[in-house]
Amino acid sequence: MLPNERQHGGGTAAAEGMVTGDMLAQHAYCPRRLHLMYAEGRWADNEHTDAGRWVHRNADRQEDLLPALADPDAPRVVRSVSLECLELGLRAKLDLLELDGDQSVPVEIKRGHGPQQGGTYPPERVQLGAQAVLLRAHGHPCEYGFIYYAETRTRVRVDIDEALRAEVVEGIAAVKRVLALPLSPPPLVDSPKCPKCSVVGICLPDETNLLTARAAGVPTEDEPLRRFVPPRDDALPLYVQEQGAQVGKRGETLTVTLRGASLADVRLLDVSQLVVHGGVSVTAAALHLLCEAGIPVIHMTIGHWFIGMTSGPSLRNAFDRAAQFARSAEPAFCLRLAKSFVIAKGRNQRTLLVRNGYSEEPARDKLRQAIDAVDEAQSLETLLGAEGRIAALYFGAFATMIRPRDGDAELTGFDFNGRNRRPPRDPVNAMLSFGYAMLTKDATVALLAAGLDPYWGVYHQPRHGRPSLALDLMEEFRALIVDSAVITAINTGVVDSSCFETTSHGCALTAKGRKAFLRTYEVRMDQLITHPVFEYRVSWRRVLAVQAQLLARVFRGAITDYPAITTR
Repeated sequence: MLPNERQHGGGTAAAEGMVTGDMLAQHAYCPRRLHLMYAEGRWADNEHTDAGRWVHRNADRQEDLLPALADPDAPRVVRSVSLECLELGLRAKLDLLELDGDQSVPVEIKRGHGPQQGGTYPPERVQLGAQAVLLRAHGHPCEYGFIYYAETRTRVRVDIDEALRAEVVEGIAAVKRVLALPLSPPPLVDSPKCPKCSVVGICLPDETNLLTARAAGVPTEDEPLRRFVPPRDDALPLYVQEQGAQVGKRGETLTVTLRGASLADVRLLDVSQLVVHGGVSVTAAALHLLCEAGIPVIHMTIGHWFIGMTSGPSLRNAFDRAAQFARSAEPAFCLRLAKSFVIAKGRNQRTLLVRNGYSEEPARDKLRQAIDAVDEAQSLETLLGAEGRIAALYFGAFATMIRPRDGDAELTGFDFNGRNRRPPRDPVNAMLSFGYAMLTKDATVALLAAGLDPYWGVYHQPRHGRPSLALDLMEEFRALIVDSAVITAINTGVVDSSCFETTSHGCALTAKGRKAFLRTYEVRMDQLITHPVFEYRVSWRRVLAVQAQLLARVFRGAITDYPAITTR
């Protein structure tokens, strides 16, 4: 649930066709922000929203009823008063209400300061105006109100005149029009509002405007974009692999215990997802806490296969998935998008070979030619064949990148004779399979956060139990993240022969090996790169999340072409 829904009842109001005072304020600030929050159910906190909740802590401490003016014993100051008017279709919660003689005076509390030139900002003014309109509808005279700025501890008086009332009425109609849109309005252009906006990392205003301009052939500046996406995530996945362990909660902290002994205590705010392997249990209290916080629980088998996910309510906006299903039924669209996945994957595989010293020019030329031939594919079936040729050339040269510290791959057990799976038959393939399972999990989480169905793909066609779209999205990241992590783990000695268990049925990572490789995988995900399209510094984990959001925009038609990630 969004913080604003808790404060203003926005989720319920939107579902009932009501407009809240906060919706009016969000529309005055940015119609796209309004749509993202209240139509699509997307929200993210930042330091400004955290500060706002702290400033409101006293006003939100209790909920009072609207006092009767005729009651001489009625309190002169009340907090968190909820009002609505069905005729107007308006609902709001007043932070403070003061009775001053025969006047009811609303006070709206804001964390920052007012404009330097004096007065108030439009979003705050219209929000206060909505409160005054509701007070009048309930028979309370209201000729003025105040905006209280906590940073400067000043009150600014706002007169409730006919112009402000008309602004409220017009705003109600405008909010309803925006919320009825299947696609969010265009982002603001180079606006100073964007850097402080908490949903800017979801909105991606500069990125969307850049891609839209390029698709239209409009010249763009060569300077790097403003980086609204944080370079790294503060919260990271929490992996629990000890069989028989239990994940519980204590306050806002997750506890991991094994047969009564404490293994770890992790603050909830440091966790982006909980990943449990095999026989690990999660208490009902911990599940409730994680679902309320929007943190998914990823379920993996002990053999590291992704089997499912537990999460809170998904996004309210059904238009994203409706567009995904509709576009996925268009063969030409699927082929065009699938080609971008395969070309990016092939180019990244070739780059990895070159970076790691692969110097056989004829083989590199063959790989380049195979990648160039992808554009000639006329169907998904022929595209699969083209991808297979690229994979054969790539994995045929993969062993040249494996150089353990002692210099003898065969001696250390890391000889590689081609890709195999289900089950993998050697340590290298065991790590590749494990890494791809982790990447599938991360791609699934990113797609769900972007409002898409990870099981309905365009290149990997839908199949029961297979997260096909997650497999599509991860194609361009396989070499960049997983293959790179495998090579690093071997060549730096992070894993050795004791990290694997080999039988006649195949090869698997031991518990020690899984932990060692997971550390390498997570370090790779956290590594900063210069984004090849937007040119700002960002981690691979953030790149994956941004790509999922851009893929959603392609399905919805907000941008024309999917900018697949390739590195130089």
